[in-house]
Parts: sequence; structure tokens; C-alpha cells
Amino acid sequence: MLVFLDDSGDPGFKIGKGSTRCFCIALVIFDDPLEAERCAVAIKEVRRALGYSDAAEFRFNKTSRDARLAFLARVAKYKFRIRAIIMDKTRIYSDELRHSKESFYRYAIKMVLQYSFGKIQNARLKIDGHGDREFRRELQTYLRRELYPRPGQPKILDHLRIVDSSNNVLIQLADMVAGALRRRAEGEKEDAGLYCQFIEKRIEDVWDFGRGM
Repeated sequence: MLVFLDDSGDPGFKIGKGSTRCFCIALVIFDDPLEAERCAVAIKEVRRALGYSDAAEFRFNKTSRDARLAFLARVAKYKFRIRAIIMDKTRIYSDELRHSKESFYRYAIKMVLQYSFGKIQNARLKIDGHGDREFRRELQTYLRRELYPRPGQPKILDHLRIVDSSNNVLIQLADMVAGALRRRAEGEKEDAGLYCQFIEKRIEDVWDFGRGM
């Protein structure tokens, strides 16, 4: 099981002063490594068809509407699963999470991986790199500790790597998915519901974490 993780939004709580209202962590899960390879090739083909250089990186917030649509329409043909958590920060009251971006980021990742109801097992996880080397090391230590299997529970992670998204088109896919989900959740822009229509059939679960809290 190959899992690619990226986020959309920011972990800050200065809402109305630059911080986003929602923060999304998205997982793109391939149960077949060959399907992952085929999808990666398709993304590179889309990049060339759009006239981008081979070094260009797909980022939802830096990609045009037409490019987003072309990208999502193409990747939707491949078999992968999407699991995500969307944190509505206006409904989160924990002092630790509100005052530590690092704690909030780590917690969001842990939650979406831990509460998958057995849908994520023995995963080879790749996460887009964030922060300095010390933060990346602490993140790896935190996730391995928090996700260590309890007696009678399945093993969630088999392998964990933090990678550079510019060199990994499947991390870029996770970024595009996270951006589409957050855009829909916030519902503030006229294209809010436009992008998810392509990936709806790939969505296994989206956890609206702030609702009902």
C-alpha cells in the first residue's frame, strides 16, 4: 500500500488576518504499485500537454483553473483512494493546537492516519517536506510513536519518508486533491464545487473534524 500525503491551507489561527479558515490533510492511497506508476506517467503527460517544463510542479494554489481541471480529469481514470481530514479552525479550542503550528500539523496527520477503520495498513507513506531538518525528524519520531500498533490492532505504517514534492508527482497529486477538498469545504469562491466532481468517485472518506465539536 502506497500512501502520499500533502496539505492545503495553513496551521495558523490568525483567521481573518491571513490564516485560512480550514486546514486539510489529504491521503492518496494506491493499493497497486503498478497503478501508481501508471498514474505518475499520466501526470507527466498532462504536464507536457499543458506546455510545462519537465521540472514544473503542480500546486493547487499556483495552478490555473484550466490546468487544475485538465489534471484532475486525467488522474481520475486511475484507481486510487482518497482519505482526508478537514479541520475547521473556528471550531477548535485546544490551547496547545491553537498556539503551536507544529503540534496542530502533527496532530492532524496522526488523526487521519489513526482513524481509518482499518483502511490503512502496512503503508509505505511519503509526506511532503515541511520545516527544517529538526522539525522533520521530530515529525517522524512523533508519528512512529503515536501510530505504533497496540495489541490486537493492525500495523498502520510499514515505512515513512519525508520527500521533496518537486521530485514526486504523486505528492503533487495529493496537493491537488487537498486543495480541491479545502476549496469545496470553505465554499467562499465561485469555483468551490468545481474540482471535486472529477475525483468524487475516488473519495473514500472526508472527515469534517470541526463539525459537531
